[in-house]
Amino acid sequence: MDNLISTVQKAQDMKDEEKLYRYQGVLYPITLCPEEHLKALETLEARADDVLLVAYPKCGFNWMVGVLNKLVSEATGEKREKQGPPLIEFFGPAALKSLDQAPSPRILGTHLHPDNIPRDFFRKKTKMLVIFRNPKDTLVSYYHFSNNNPALPSQTWDSFYSDFMSGDVPWGSYFHHAQAWNNQMDDPNVLFVTYEELKKNLTEGIGQISHFFGFGLTAEQVQKVSEDSTFSAMKKNAASTHHTMASVIFRKGEVGDWKNHFSSEQKEKLDEVFEKELAGTRLGERLRFCE
Repeated sequence: MDNLISTVQKAQDMKDEEKLYRYQGVLYPITLCPEEHLKALETLEARADDVLLVAYPKCGFNWMVGVLNKLVSEATGEKREKQGPPLIEFFGPAALKSLDQAPSPRILGTHLHPDNIPRDFFRKKTKMLVIFRNPKDTLVSYYHFSNNNPALPSQTWDSFYSDFMSGDVPWGSYFHHAQAWNNQMDDPNVLFVTYEELKKNLTEGIGQISHFFGFGLTAEQVQKVSEDSTFSAMKKNAASTHHTMASVIFRKGEVGDWKNHFSSEQKEKLDEVFEKELAGTRLGERLRFCE
């Protein structure tokens, strides 16, 4: 986490137009995941017992990192609560070499489109937890995150809304990610959860995640993890887990905050795109919240 914070701070001296670059047609923050990092991922060796968390930016990734750390701690007796966000695209060649020596189970994560996730995870049949959030709240959270994260450019609401709708934001189009993952809905090695479902019944969701990864926790252990994993509890402890980035990463965590930002025209436009891109899909049906 300290290295990540140092990298983010370096971006403070950069102009906004210098902070992003394109790799294979997709925008990425140059200080966090430069080209050498993304190229190095081609050699990443996965393990069948890796715990891989996948999420489009601002869909609940850091929340689920905390949940998985607590689940693994309960299952193994090894405390992991202070482990930072394990985005593999932030790892350079040296970090990936160190990763080879890490004990199992390794908790890893990524914001990458499924087509860009290292193929070895699929070859090894690594189990993946994929979390999605309704696009309206994702857009709002991403907007605030971008404006408060020195590694990303600052924008007006209307400008960011336009870029999000066209997919011209870091890690690419929300809708392209959702379409690609919808094609994996029947993969037994992939578990889909949504931000909204977890907010509605966190204990049930954590029990499902624990069972999927074979952690073998008791109902009492699941309940304990759930009580310690509410968004408010995570935010309260964020200073120790995410240091100076705590307030940037954990903001409101609400369902429906988009109503405080969207104009009626913007809502209508996003609804139209949602219908065009995700109507009739199984994942799309699970993302129909706050309409």
